[in-house]
Amino acid sequence: MKVTMVMLTSVDGKTTKGNDTNIYTWSSIEDQKHFFSLIKKNNLIVMGRGTYEASKPVIKLEKGKLRIVLTRSPKKYFKQLVRNQLEFSNETPKKLIERMATLGYKKILLVGGATINGLFLKHNLVDELYLTIEPRIFGIGKNITEGQLLNKSLQLISIKKLNKTGTLLLKYQLNK
Repeated sequence: MKVTMVMLTSVDGKTTKGNDTNIYTWSSIEDQKHFFSLIKKNNLIVMGRGTYEASKPVIKLEKGKLRIVLTRSPKKYFKQLVRNQLEFSNETPKKLIERMATLGYKKILLVGGATINGLFLKHNLVDELYLTIEPRIFGIGKNITEGQLLNKSLQLISIKKLNKTGTLLLKYQLNK
């Protein structure tokens, strides 16, 4: 199964502006277009609980598109569950991939957050990374990964300047 991670950071590598998890207050329109084009192209999207909580206002459920939220407490979200559209699981990334493969899925779009990203990377499950770098410096905020000691090597595939202010879209392949 192909796993594509997509993340947005400031120049200093922060995925949040301090404690503010609303990336739409500082991400460029061009990055948002790129992100939502990836959402449109993928029918299996995986995220962590924190990303789900931060993204709830913009998530539009639709038939044929499954979003899975990895959380330690899936029962807590039972009332929000929408079968085959929004599901909650405490599976390991490897078990999730195995289960999704048996259901016929061929690719996953991994949209964060830091803990989930770290788990997928630790177990060599990520194939490629789209990383948007916004020309901002926050100093304080969350990182792309958290909770795992990692030493991953990547190969740059492409660089694209998205706008006049210098928002960059980098595409990497992970060396496994």
